[in-house]
Amino acid sequence: MRRPGPGEHADYYAMYINRVPADRPLIDVMREAPDALESLLAGLPAERETFAYAPGKWTCREVLGHVIDAERLFSYRVLHIARGDLAELPGMDQDEWAAASNAGQRPVADLLREFRGLREANTALFSSFDEETLSRRGTASGFEFTVRALIHIIAGHELHHRDVLRTRYLKESAA
Repeated sequence: MRRPGPGEHADYYAMYINRVPADRPLIDVMREAPDALESLLAGLPAERETFAYAPGKWTCREVLGHVIDAERLFSYRVLHIARGDLAELPGMDQDEWAAASNAGQRPVADLLREFRGLREANTALFSSFDEETLSRRGTASGFEFTVRALIHIIAGHELHHRDVLRTRYLKESAA
């Protein structure tokens, strides 16, 4: 799947798209994500699951819950547009969603299982798309996106938060 161009998404999302390695098939990157997240968080003590690196920041559990919620939202956008539905889709307030998610009360192992199932289902769906489907356009949060761009955003969003977990949440646990 080729990388989306700037006219296929709102400028803000380039930060996620640019995180996706250009030299590897996107679907491979997506398939490897559950194992990479599990490996990163393997052996995380239960008390670190509820750690937030600063006041007002999410805990490790809440970060994972956010990744799951965002993947669900963006994959619905993918499906909606891929199927040719022209209705505009609303945005989301990530902080309101995180507060309502109850992810902070769920063990990391539970959240990782949920992410794995969701990612497996999504990669199966995304692998079925042809070039025509990947090029379809629709509107979400007031911006136009292609299916291809949304799939890259999903992959890059998880990569972004995996890096945040590594650098902001786990570096202190090694100390």
